[in-house]
Amino acid sequence: MPMDLSQIKMVVTDMDGTLLNSNHEVSDLFFKIFHHLKKKGVLFVAASGRQYHSMVDKLKLIKDDMLFIAENGALIMEKETPVLSTPLPRTHLRQTMDVVSKIDGAHPILCTANTAYAVNATTKFIALLQEYYTQFEVVSGIDEVQEDVLKVAVYHFENSERGLYPGTKHLEQKLKVKVSGANWLDISAIDAHKGYALSKVMQQRGITANEVMVFGDYNNDLEMLQLSNYSFAMANAHPNVKKTARFLTKSNDQQGVEHILGQLLKSLP
Repeated sequence: MPMDLSQIKMVVTDMDGTLLNSNHEVSDLFFKIFHHLKKKGVLFVAASGRQYHSMVDKLKLIKDDMLFIAENGALIMEKETPVLSTPLPRTHLRQTMDVVSKIDGAHPILCTANTAYAVNATTKFIALLQEYYTQFEVVSGIDEVQEDVLKVAVYHFENSERGLYPGTKHLEQKLKVKVSGANWLDISAIDAHKGYALSKVMQQRGITANEVMVFGDYNNDLEMLQLSNYSFAMANAHPNVKKTARFLTKSNDQQGVEHILGQLLKSLP
């Protein structure tokens, strides 16, 4: 299918496995292209399962010039201000934690707008958490958390699809359960996903499927990829993502996002 990128007004990209390389870094080339696209009026949106503060930590050079869809769509932030928040109802939170606590090898984190709470975290897990959460603390249970919980992120050291999903998929009747990475699974309110958040941004800005470009690599990106006529799966993407996206780009370690953004820059008037 030929690409006419001349109508693109907004670029949306996932972070881990997509914009970030395997060392969790954003390239200098991306920042350079970003500034050129901004001059041409293109709005940029980062959409991630990460917490907002962790996303900003990676993109602090441009944080005031873009939108953040954080916590898999449960939170939208613009210039330090919440635009949308979709918390997990407390009764569903308790039910979720009851289920997760019975799964061997599950490490749950309660994610709020301002911080995250790792429940009964081991020393090994705390060391790993520091890459994904710039702000977190360890608690013994949900009663220590007073704020609204936006999602429960669960980590499995071996494999989330095999180790976590079978034990949580029955929650899909009421909640959004997403395998969001090789080791991560996220549980949130039914409308708390990247597609719902992006649809709200598109409605607010008057942007159509033909005017938005979306990049992703994992199952938590599926709904937002479906909103764009210019959806791109990374070469390193999950098979479901490659099946859903309309186009394929290079891997995150080969600067697949930057490769397409370079073409976009040339296509815009």
